[in-house]
Amino acid sequence: MSDQFFVYILASHKHGTLYIGVTNDLIRRVHQHKLKVVRGFTKRYDVRKLVCFEIFDDPIAAITREKQLKKWNREWKIQLIERENPDWIELSHTLF
Repeated sequence: MSDQFFVYILASHKHGTLYIGVTNDLIRRVHQHKLKVVRGFTKRYDVRKLVCFEIFDDPIAAITREKQLKKWNREWKIQLIERENPDWIELSHTLF
């Protein structure tokens, strides 16, 4: 089991459709989204650009944060992304 947990935000494009998830293997999970191997929201709306992520040592803290972000309004989510990644650069290459 991984020692780290990740809350991540994917986007279809800048200011596009957003998806928030949690995982203990961010590289594998983002790869799954990019390849569209899992049916569902991200496949349907072509949401596969990693634009923001946070790292946690505790799974409960990560899940709590994911739930918190999902309740946020869209503008708050955009502000969070742009505070850390103002140009909405694809971040998955930074994971390898």
